[in-house]
Amino acid sequence: MPRVRPRQRAVVAAAGATALTAAALISAPLSGAATAAPAAKAPVARVVPAVEGHQLVRAADGPLSIEQCQAKWGINCYTPTQYRQAYDLNPLYRAGITGKGRTIVIVDSFGSPTIQHDLDVYSHQFGIKSAPVQVVKWGNVPPWDATNPDMTGWAGESTLDVEMAHAVAPDAKIILVETAVAETEGVVGLPEMMDAEKSLIDRGIGDVISQSFGATENTFPGFEQGDFSSIEKLRYAFKAAAKHGVTVLGSSGDSGATDYIEDGSADYPYQVNSWPSSDPLVTSIGGTQLHLNDAGNRTAPDSVYNDYGASGGGQSHVFGRPAYQNGVKGIVGDHRGTPDISMAAAVDGGAWVYSSYDPTSVGWGVNGGTSEASPLFAGIVALADQLAGHRVGDIHSALYTLSKQAPHSPFTGVVDVADGTNNTYDGVTGYTAVKGYDMATGVGTLDAARFVPALALQSWLHH
Repeated sequence: MPRVRPRQRAVVAAAGATALTAAALISAPLSGAATAAPAAKAPVARVVPAVEGHQLVRAADGPLSIEQCQAKWGINCYTPTQYRQAYDLNPLYRAGITGKGRTIVIVDSFGSPTIQHDLDVYSHQFGIKSAPVQVVKWGNVPPWDATNPDMTGWAGESTLDVEMAHAVAPDAKIILVETAVAETEGVVGLPEMMDAEKSLIDRGIGDVISQSFGATENTFPGFEQGDFSSIEKLRYAFKAAAKHGVTVLGSSGDSGATDYIEDGSADYPYQVNSWPSSDPLVTSIGGTQLHLNDAGNRTAPDSVYNDYGASGGGQSHVFGRPAYQNGVKGIVGDHRGTPDISMAAAVDGGAWVYSSYDPTSVGWGVNGGTSEASPLFAGIVALADQLAGHRVGDIHSALYTLSKQAPHSPFTGVVDVADGTNNTYDGVTGYTAVKGYDMATGVGTLDAARFVPALALQSWLHH
């Protein structure tokens, strides 16, 4: 049975620590169809604590430099200013394309009681104008409890999501939807999230939805018997989004091409894919590793995120290949392949985030995971919505068209990623980033100054 987990992969110590102690494993366990497991026992999702083994140390003077991060922990750490340079966002801002008039919806269980304060501090630190966060509570959200690891894990996710979306689209409105249930057995958790999304969509609220959570396809009820109805019955929000032209994104996960799933007695590797990322109506966002200098310029091309986790990707075992992937059928086969496109997710090259929801861990931390990539891309979609003057909607056809054109035109803004792999475990082969589409980074990554106008134009042509 699926267990929903936020995709946030790591929080490392900020100023004051003497070493990188451990990563916080806060992502959903992922899996696909079994490759080696006893037939007598149906796999169930491994239950992973929302926060496992990390330490967040206060940083009284704010985030550290890249050099300081390398000296303390042996990793790179980046600011939104460096991200803006890396993704070529500044020309858009100078042209007034900031996400103004557009709305990003972020869905997380429990939310964070300090989300507005933390965004204000984050924005002030980097000279970014802050923005109001509208909190929508869906259901009877329990009172905040800083000693509850599920709540603090989701609060960390909420903080990362909001700050990353704002970093890219500073004038976009952000709605944080807080649902009352985190765990799911196909009955509670995911339905609450889908209900919340559909309610907003039906009321015309939101232009792009970012989902940094997921549950492994093969742990849904009925999967082992070839019955996918438990997933099919949850797709109503995405069908409503397609009808109303709302773009829906989903993090591809942080377990690379495999994960270990308990069958009650031992762990076995499974080929991975998870829902909602695997849904053909959802744009699956994978992860890359950025290699930047202090100015935010690249010192090397992007590679596949594969350090304290790895970019999720592979073939869906539920959904057939959608028409928009016919051009890459030699890679994805007869099934839906993920991810579609990727952005920053590596911990070595992670994003500075400020949080104060836990009074024992107030300060700055470095975060990674495809939880970071999805809200970053949500910001990109908000910019394209503003430039287009309307919602760009389901971007799959536009995205794969631009990818096909990319080798012949630099103006698509699609940037190929051809270095690295998302293989993480022995027993199941992962995927290597190659020229063109692959199931490690999708079509690659982007140059926003070119990609945003190209996406806006393609959305008009495809609609």
